[in-house]
Amino acid sequence: MDLHLLAKSDLEIVMIICQALKQMRINKNISQQEIAERSGLDRTTISRMESGKSVSLLTLVQILRALDMLEVINVFKAYHIESPIKLLKEEEKKRKRAGKSKKTLKKQSKEDVEW
Repeated sequence: MDLHLLAKSDLEIVMIICQALKQMRINKNISQQEIAERSGLDRTTISRMESGKSVSLLTLVQILRALDMLEVINVFKAYHIESPIKLLKEEEKKRKRAGKSKKTLKKQSKEDVEW
């Protein structure tokens, strides 16, 4: 965790995000109007966001998509770590050799008795 960010207020962090999006747009040499057209938003929405006004998550996603920067959302992915015990139990269930399973053999022997 960036200790620098911990000292910031929520509004300051919103401003940092908005400025980063503005810089992404500028680095790609794209106008606010073009981002508005690509995202289906109004240009004033882009302008307000870039000046630090908070926007909805949907608007953020639309802007990221228009900037072709959706990969930044990967930082929010939760990584699931399997329990070692669960992994061991699953490993035990895997077949260890070729051939018919014990259940199939039992079923066949019962069928043989019926004949």
